[in-house]
Amino acid sequence: MTNQIAVIFDMDGVICHTNPYHSKAFQEFFSKRNLSPTEADFAAHMYGKSNSYILSHFLERVIEGEELLQMEDEKESLFRQLYEPFVEPIAGFSPFIENLKNNNVLLGVATSAPLANLELILGKVSMQQHLGSVLASENVKKHKPDPEVYLSSAANLGVSPNQCVVFEDSFSGVSAALNAGMRVVGVLSSHTIEELPPCNFYIEDYREMSFEKVRALFD
Repeated sequence: MTNQIAVIFDMDGVICHTNPYHSKAFQEFFSKRNLSPTEADFAAHMYGKSNSYILSHFLERVIEGEELLQMEDEKESLFRQLYEPFVEPIAGFSPFIENLKNNNVLLGVATSAPLANLELILGKVSMQQHLGSVLASENVKKHKPDPEVYLSSAANLGVSPNQCVVFEDSFSGVSAALNAGMRVVGVLSSHTIEELPPCNFYIEDYREMSFEKVRALFD
């Protein structure tokens, strides 16, 4: 067994605080359809969920196929318009990435969001050159809490699941990482500790994180 460590990040709520802008985009999307979900509704049924789940839940019918693609494109376009001027990583994220790279940690991103959203954020947050695996919703058949995106990330990075640490902020995302057999750091940007499955460690932001703390998760 090699001592190689891989760190895989979710995107929304983990690299950037995108959830307020997803809420605004969905509010605008649903208001056109005479619906007005509350922030509590979004917390329960939006954060960390796939668009197919979110749309089907709030529209109270199965949204799939071409209709899903059209609605998803409409909502995500709204999100990118709203968020593009404000893209900024969570505090301490960029120095943490440099710290990991300086210690030869393999890095990946695994998100349930569309590739266009990921490209927007990677275009603004300096980390793309360090990534050995980049996976978005288009790259998987099964969404979180299914472990597919994390198992595929490990395969892309050439490591086994037990060499991976995942940073996640949602119930479904933490569940996906645990289902993949990986260590998990809960990022408390969207939920409390009590609202997440048990993680190996929790952080408010990356100013309290370092390579040494990642390595300690394997002790």
